[in-house]
Amino acid sequence: MSGLVAVPYVFTPGSRLRSAARLVLCAAVSWYLCLWWGTSTTPVPAALPAVLILREDVYAWPRMGWERLAGVVVGVVLSTVLLHWVTNPAWSFPLVLLCGCAGMYLLGRPGSPNQQVLITALMVYATAVPGYPLARLEETLVGIAVVVLLGPLLWPPDPYRSATEGLDGYRTAVRELLAGITRGLERGTAAPEAVAAVAPAALPERAGLWLRPQACRDAFDRAAAGRSLLRRRAGNPPEGLDGRLVLASRTALTLQYFTQELGERTRRGSCAAPTGPAADRPHDPALYALVPLVRVTADALDAALLGSDFAELLDRARALDLAHRGAHPSRHDAVLRAGLHLTHEALADHLRLRFRGAVSPGPGREDPDDGAPTRSDPPPV
Repeated sequence: MSGLVAVPYVFTPGSRLRSAARLVLCAAVSWYLCLWWGTSTTPVPAALPAVLILREDVYAWPRMGWERLAGVVVGVVLSTVLLHWVTNPAWSFPLVLLCGCAGMYLLGRPGSPNQQVLITALMVYATAVPGYPLARLEETLVGIAVVVLLGPLLWPPDPYRSATEGLDGYRTAVRELLAGITRGLERGTAAPEAVAAVAPAALPERAGLWLRPQACRDAFDRAAAGRSLLRRRAGNPPEGLDGRLVLASRTALTLQYFTQELGERTRRGSCAAPTGPAADRPHDPALYALVPLVRVTADALDAALLGSDFAELLDRARALDLAHRGAHPSRHDAVLRAGLHLTHEALADHLRLRFRGAVSPGPGREDPDDGAPTRSDPPPV
């Protein structure tokens, strides 16, 4: 997840325009610097780093720049040495190709080979111009330096704002997903809401939804750690944002488990609509009894991620969980409830942390979390 730090989750025309303007400016500055330096008349390698390195993740620019520079250096040295010692094209080209592929994977990261090694080696091999290898090194170095040094100063993104917007987007999407599930369970699995909630076609998009909280948390952690000069521009994070991001990351796992288990149970045909007066309701009574539990859990999570008070909603959700457990004690029903139960546990931990932060025990005062049952603790079973 570390590569998804400052990615805006809703691309606005302003953000697209800023990205394009940043790329054009960095490429133009690199180009004219090399023309002034006199490396060549068409310093294309100087403009390429702006195209290939500039991403929304500002924190990845130094790493990508270093990887590109290392690939160019190795490619230039590899092709120059082989051309010096092996002059026959019948042998030199296969050797350049083979050694370039080996260097590409040796200098790359798992799942991401450093393609610049092979590209540079082939370009030096094909361009039989004296001084081209040195010029390519110089132009690449200028382009990378401009991107790393000038790029962050051009409309730097606010990582705290990106994390907040991502959290709001996740909260809205989860609320709509759970609302669709409850509407579908109330009206029967033939309802469009239920089909959309548990259909396999919805899984790729939903996978991105469950990954979103961790990306937001990465944005917050990197900005808070001060790994970039952008920290001073970002200012202070909103109050309570770190705790809500932790809650979103935990509940993403628990709700993903719940929705997948619900989908598997629905696809097995356990909730096929019966005939008769109740044809619009699921045949499985345990599924239909989940409607109030899912609805109250969704309300509690929405309020918690919004930063509002959710203690009463959590108490109601836990009471409904106990009632459903008593009415449907089978092992399969317990598995179906597990995701919701773990969501309640995450909400309770978040509530305790909020209370502990708001009321810090002073000298002679007891810690509110000393083992005694609190309002958010479930009654003993």
